[in-house]
Amino acid sequence: MRYTLACTCCLIAAALNPCHADQPGVVSEKPAEGPFVEVEGGFMVPYTERIPGSDVTFEMIPIPGGTYMMGSPESEDEHKEDEGPQVKINVAPIWVAKTEATWAEYDEYMNLYDTFKEFEAEGIRPVDPSKPADFITAPTNLYEPSHTYEYGKAPEKPAITMTQYAAKQYTKWLSAITGTQYRLPTEAEWEYACRGGTETAYSFGDAADDVDDYAWYFDNAEDGPEPVAQKKPNPFGLYDMHGNVAEWTVDAYTEEGYKALDPAGLTGITAAQWPTETYPCTVRGGSWESDPPELRSAARMGSDDEEWKDEDPNYPRSPWWFTSDPARGVGFRIVRSFTPVDKETQTKFWESITPKEISAIQSRVRGGRGGYGRVDKELPEAIQKWKDGQ
Repeated sequence: MRYTLACTCCLIAAALNPCHADQPGVVSEKPAEGPFVEVEGGFMVPYTERIPGSDVTFEMIPIPGGTYMMGSPESEDEHKEDEGPQVKINVAPIWVAKTEATWAEYDEYMNLYDTFKEFEAEGIRPVDPSKPADFITAPTNLYEPSHTYEYGKAPEKPAITMTQYAAKQYTKWLSAITGTQYRLPTEAEWEYACRGGTETAYSFGDAADDVDDYAWYFDNAEDGPEPVAQKKPNPFGLYDMHGNVAEWTVDAYTEEGYKALDPAGLTGITAAQWPTETYPCTVRGGSWESDPPELRSAARMGSDDEEWKDEDPNYPRSPWWFTSDPARGVGFRIVRSFTPVDKETQTKFWESITPKEISAIQSRVRGGRGGYGRVDKELPEAIQKWKDGQ
């Protein structure tokens, strides 16, 4: 599989990715084989990155830029009102994670809760409250498996039930310790990646006849989410874009679909409908609990914190975890822009923006049920030194 694309690279003022040549996934010579995307100054190629301080890796796939129609036409079988009106989107080149984020990856982030609590107690790497851009919140530990997580969290399975806020904080942490700008996709970017250059209801055609070859869904998933990358990939080489677990985007969800978007000159970034409330936000792709129509490339689902946290025994309810279906079928995958987004936009991708959400987080941390920690490229080494000194 080969992709080619010419694009214009500009000077970037963002703190991360100041020079493409210093970042993974860009080579100067045209690869002899495998997927690549031609860009100014070289070629985007697949790459594998190790999470610093661990042996855990993840793989990123280059996706060519292009223009497509987001949403579904009224003529599409199972079309829903919230999938229209269709709008033209110009998506810039990006890397997209080959699979959904796994428990192996997410555990590295979850483990920070205990670490941050120890650091706070021992005065290690203190947090400056006046500099929120420098720290993250780490999620509390999982609830008892018998209560919510009977599906287990095998390392090769996709991580599930985290809130959109927790998924965003994960990408902020990952970006800080790797020096590479990772984030959640916008809804427009997610659908573009899912379609893989197709205009059909699914990336494999208009009919669901071949869905078993590409997706885990209600009829063929016997015991919750399955290990990632067991089915066929889409045309871009991405696995489980249809089914297994539904995936967070950064967008707010509205029943009116894309009516609020100005159709002139929309890009994968400017088409984002940034949330102004904690929920509903948009989840895409359908899960192992879904029927085939819910796996279509244009299908959308809105989050519902009240319903999705119905079995949460805490008050205030957790800002990091959901407890109830369909949230137990929700995960995420990360993306990375070829040309990094500016600092202001990146903050939108990473941070909580609603007063209600911020209040819940602060309350939980004050009550000892959450932790703040400073994140940068030195964090993994600091953790190892602390462990060695115990």
